[in-house]
Amino acid sequence: MSQSLAQIYLHLVFSTKHRKSFLNDNELAERMYAYLAGACKSLESPSLIVGGAEDHVHILCRQSKNIALKTLVAELKRESSKWIKTQKTSLSGFYWQGGYGAFSVSPSHIQALSRYIGNQQEHHKTETFQEEYRRLCHKYGLKIDERYVWD
Repeated sequence: MSQSLAQIYLHLVFSTKHRKSFLNDNELAERMYAYLAGACKSLESPSLIVGGAEDHVHILCRQSKNIALKTLVAELKRESSKWIKTQKTSLSGFYWQGGYGAFSVSPSHIQALSRYIGNQQEHHKTETFQEEYRRLCHKYGLKIDERYVWD
């Protein structure tokens, strides 16, 4: 076949370093989500939705066939971290955690996942990021080592 095609949906999840509440200002958080969406687009991995809570983000995107997963996440973190530090001097200590979660998503689950990401503020009134991340990893059959996952 001479044409290469890919339709790979990803659910990316990563938190701020030590889960600090850097994104507790709703206006700033919305601008961060928009920035991440733009970064996804520039990396040929258009987002369907970006959302999160005060200490983490969720990104639903279509992964480009031209970029490795680790490169995609590293660039998203690097660019958004540089950007947010220009927004306020109080954000000069902003960092993302070292790791991330990346989960494949069936096209039939896109709508439900989009609703879930769009409802993060309400969702996190009853579940912490750590509880959510443990649940997602369990759902996808991933074992996590608690000694290393929470930087």
